[in-house]
Amino acid sequence: MSKKNRPVGRTERAAAAVHEMQRQERRRRNLMVGGVVVALLVIVLGGYALSRSLDTSDDVKAPAAGGGDYGLTIGPSDAPHDVVVYEDFLCPYCGELEKASRSDLAKLASEGKVRVEYRPFNLLSSISDYSERSAAVFAVVLDKSGPEVAKKLHDLLYENQPSESGPFPSDDDLIDLAVRAGADEAVVRTGVEAGDGLDWVARATTAAQDAGVRGTPTVLLDGKVFQDGRTMDDLAANLVDRLE
Repeated sequence: MSKKNRPVGRTERAAAAVHEMQRQERRRRNLMVGGVVVALLVIVLGGYALSRSLDTSDDVKAPAAGGGDYGLTIGPSDAPHDVVVYEDFLCPYCGELEKASRSDLAKLASEGKVRVEYRPFNLLSSISDYSERSAAVFAVVLDKSGPEVAKKLHDLLYENQPSESGPFPSDDDLIDLAVRAGADEAVVRTGVEAGDGLDWVARATTAAQDAGVRGTPTVLLDGKVFQDGRTMDDLAANLVDRLE
């Protein structure tokens, strides 16, 4: 090799080294991203499995839809089926189930095929007081404005559901949702500021626990816990199939 070609060789070797370093860095980043994706998938699936494992399928003994003291009922009393949904307004799985089942359950209830009772309670108080506060506002609206307005608020609470990590809506935010649902602002605000609804939530939570409910959502179909589905979408679809 001539002296003239030596600098070129060194340049090529340097370029090759840089290229190899860049290749290794890309590989490292890809492995890191892949690891993060796998970890997130494990967390999501693990969280779902944990949520479902908390449901005590054979131990829940609860009144049929329309027979509870702490819930909102839609559909006729003589419907051939009844569905009870124990829920927490902060529970993300409750939000998924609500999104997947709301319109179908409302339609089936209007057709007289099912009576549905939503029973919110305070399960996730260890995460935030939002569970208690949102259920208390719901209770005030149910008491003061009636079931139709309370059902609209129920739907709005899920449409505006916060993440379990926050930030969490304030009482003013919850009152705004109640007003959007059709409640009188002054009435709701007076009730919330007086602490109305908190006793209802406490009693509803005790009733759910006494019935054997340990996780949310807990769905009862004709008095038996319904768990037919690996995801909330599957659960909703299979539930609707049984009702149609």
